[in-house]
Amino acid sequence: MSTNTPFSILDLAILKKDHDASDAYSRSLDLARHAERWGYNRFWLAEHHNMPHVGSSSPTVLMGYIAQGTQRIRVGSGGIMLPNHSPLMVAEQIGTLATLYPGRIDLGLGRAPGTDQKTAAVLRRGRMETVQEFPQDLEELQQFFSADNLDAEVRAFPAEGLTVPIYLLGSSMDSAYLAASRGLPYVFASHFAPNYFQQASAYYQNNFQPSTNCPKPYLIACVNVIVADTDDEAQFLASSFYQMALGIIRRRSYPLSAPVKDMDQIWSMQEAAALKHMMQYSFIGSQATVKAGLENFVNRHKIDELMVTTNLYDHKKRLYSFELTAAAMQSFQADHLVNNHA
Repeated sequence: MSTNTPFSILDLAILKKDHDASDAYSRSLDLARHAERWGYNRFWLAEHHNMPHVGSSSPTVLMGYIAQGTQRIRVGSGGIMLPNHSPLMVAEQIGTLATLYPGRIDLGLGRAPGTDQKTAAVLRRGRMETVQEFPQDLEELQQFFSADNLDAEVRAFPAEGLTVPIYLLGSSMDSAYLAASRGLPYVFASHFAPNYFQQASAYYQNNFQPSTNCPKPYLIACVNVIVADTDDEAQFLASSFYQMALGIIRRRSYPLSAPVKDMDQIWSMQEAAALKHMMQYSFIGSQATVKAGLENFVNRHKIDELMVTTNLYDHKKRLYSFELTAAAMQSFQADHLVNNHA
């Protein structure tokens, strides 16, 4: 593991039970302000649609809100689902943010719709992209940012000539192929899609083609993390996360609810097994437990940066979990540095 593995946050602005989106956005900003002090590298916001308890339907708007309320932390999309938008509009919006907050804006791009197929059809006005179109859209988007686009009939202002880092997001092999061939950083959604993580990350690392902006592979893995003072407390708090995540299994959108002592009263045995498989890259426990788990994960998979998502009902306990996660990351970085100089 690197002596200085960056660690970052993925946020979906999840609504709490009996609370509205305004509350979710306020909590996101408060988290970002704390994260900045605790040493987190990035604060990314995901794009989701037609989900009443997920507040991140407009990541570019939220990026501006978070960037305005913070000073140093990088702010990005994790990601913008490119097939839902025209590359020109994405370039204009991200270019505007990068102009307002120079050196702080990231552009993470995904291929999935971030919603159900009916909603995707409405977003895309009936035009459903094929696998072949996403690379073309990516190339078009990169061209809009390029200073070489000055003679084109269609130009993106104020994006043209700006250097905004582009990251490809994925949960299967498709984006691994594309990120490796285009020389782009790659972010895997291992926090909910574990099946292809090892295969995709290994392919990306072994087949990476260097580019001007990214001379060597850069792999970011997203994982679920919940830290408390004890393993038992962390497992209890995690029941809020499990209740919310059940919505993925049941194809519904659930808010964050208060933790419960017995999840067996809520989920079936089949649902429990499916959810635990889906969330297998989850690190739940005390600081010592999570530190050991994250260190093993980072070293085993040669992770260049860790992205953490944590969904807890109690905002103060969520902040505390992120604070302990930062301390765990900084602790094993320090251990690694000492061992290298021993």
